[in-house]
Amino acid sequence: MQRRQGRVNAGLLLLLYQISQVGLQNIPSVTLGVLALNIFLFLNPVQPLSEVCISVKEGFYRRNWQRLLLSPFHHADDWHLYYNMISMLWKGIMLEKKLKSIWFAYIIAVFSVLIGIVYMVLEFMLVKILDDPSYEMHCAVGFSGVLFALKVLNNHYNPGRVSSVLGLQIPSKYACWVELVAIHLISPG
Repeated sequence: MQRRQGRVNAGLLLLLYQISQVGLQNIPSVTLGVLALNIFLFLNPVQPLSEVCISVKEGFYRRNWQRLLLSPFHHADDWHLYYNMISMLWKGIMLEKKLKSIWFAYIIAVFSVLIGIVYMVLEFMLVKILDDPSYEMHCAVGFSGVLFALKVLNNHYNPGRVSSVLGLQIPSKYACWVELVAIHLISPG
């Protein structure tokens, strides 16, 4: 889980272009802060990805709890960052305006930690159910879990909408599940 060095980050350039098209003045403050933090940590990671990713082994057994805070804000590569931050941009614009900035910041903070805990619980369950200890070693980074939770929250506040996932029109209440499968197929791991 090591980022490739010394190459043009096309995903990052496309993300910056998309942000400029929306306009900084049109992006609510917390959403903009989350985007900036993720971009900053992509360009200047706190530690190598192998030392910030969350897993049962590292998070639970070794009690390396800082990974709960670091893993959501680090990304495997520029396309991982791009897809997550474009999703954050649109979800953030919609939800932050509805919920107001302080409440939205609180939700982001809580979801960021809870997603790591849920990930470890699910991996631990796979170890027990499948009797396969390799699941304790699976390590994850990225903001996808937080985005999935925001998508569910957005569907709650905006029922009856239709979303486009890979060009398919799907009721929003199911779109988060289709999006989850699509992300896994496009960018496994």
